[in-house]
Amino acid sequence: MNLTRSLMRLTPSILPFADAATVELPMGRLMRLALFQVTVGMAAVLLIGTLNRVMIVELGVPAWIVAVMLSLPLVFAPLRALVGFRSDTHRSVLGWRRVPYIWFGTLLQFGGLAIMPFALLILSGDTTGPLWVGDVAAALAFLLVGAGLHTTQTVGLALATDLAPAHARPKVVALLCAALLVGMMASALLFGLALANFSQVRLIQVIQGAALVTIVLNGLALWKQEPRDPHRSREAPRHSFKESWDAYAGQGHARRRLVAIGLGTAGFSMQDILLEPYGGQILHLPVGATTALTAMLAAGGALGLLMAARWLNRGGDPFRVSAAGAGIGILAFSAVVFAAPLASQNLFAVGVSLIGLGGGLFAHGTLTASMDKAGPEDTGLALGAWGAVQATAAGLSIAASGIVRDVGAAIAQTGILGEGMNEPAIGYLIVYHIEIALLFAALVALGPLVRSTERRRLVERTA
Repeated sequence: MNLTRSLMRLTPSILPFADAATVELPMGRLMRLALFQVTVGMAAVLLIGTLNRVMIVELGVPAWIVAVMLSLPLVFAPLRALVGFRSDTHRSVLGWRRVPYIWFGTLLQFGGLAIMPFALLILSGDTTGPLWVGDVAAALAFLLVGAGLHTTQTVGLALATDLAPAHARPKVVALLCAALLVGMMASALLFGLALANFSQVRLIQVIQGAALVTIVLNGLALWKQEPRDPHRSREAPRHSFKESWDAYAGQGHARRRLVAIGLGTAGFSMQDILLEPYGGQILHLPVGATTALTAMLAAGGALGLLMAARWLNRGGDPFRVSAAGAGIGILAFSAVVFAAPLASQNLFAVGVSLIGLGGGLFAHGTLTASMDKAGPEDTGLALGAWGAVQATAAGLSIAASGIVRDVGAAIAQTGILGEGMNEPAIGYLIVYHIEIALLFAALVALGPLVRSTERRRLVERTA
């Protein structure tokens, strides 16, 4: 009996996220809620990873069309703040604010994934009809998935904030971010295995299977989560979006916080499509080793989430956690830069792991800060603003990284930069140096936020 009690006391301290549950949000309910992040991760991997390769290699779609199609979901990223605001002020006779938006976001994802494989087959030229039908259908499919993904994640995070008590939010954030990583890693593995022997029928099965999994998991995530309160819906405020945005942006350092989120996210995201080719082309890593980089990034990110959760649970400042992540990111990219002249694969591996660690700390800190600054009536708006800046900065920085790498390499090859700079690694190194500069800028933006938090806590202690 004593051993059982000892184990029960020990479990929360050794199992990740075991202490995230509360009386208001028990572990079973919390784990179900996290399923919406799993489907978001699955959709992200399908769009950015699996279909990126399938469309170019197996279906023979021109690369520029692929780039345009994959960028279409970003069209809805800036609208996340509006979606969050609408969920804050939604009036429903059933008394729900978040559930309708998460469900309709799920339906958008399902619809986009349902028509996507057929649209892609027509887009590849496998049709006797007009080719423009494939272009339009594929664009519609990617737009639907993008709109659904952004809506589901924005309002899902707002619902988690509504349900979790303030003291448990750092741990809940860590669990939700970990669920996103799990969804990405598991779906990448399953998609790879399912499409190992590629055929058009198998492509249809995989993508439509993802549609079915999306609607099932999100249905489970929503089941009996948001309490019904028709009285609240009837008295929901009637402020316009502009009025609510002006009020939110005028709170303290809200604009500076969003600037810091954008700079830091861009700083960590530019490397997303460059680390593997950098390892293969410059450091001559085999295919298996470059593929393992994804696992190293994910492992570092998971460790960062755990460290951030423990730090914040002990009363840490989320802005200081974010600043620590940015500082680690600067060290990480410095290691990646020096790995080329030193021809050190081990230094490169350390740098990649530290990128994941710093990114996990930064993402957790900024999301927790956004949750903390959100009032009960503008949770969706605050988290939508975080998501809009984060998603837009990530998408634009990833797109810019490829252009900067190619332009930098072309300039170096002309000899304008000098003979010593005419190296294959120069294009990559220019991108990594820009990332270091962006993370330094993020630290500059975070500085006043850290100081304001310290002054506020000092006043609270002396009061």
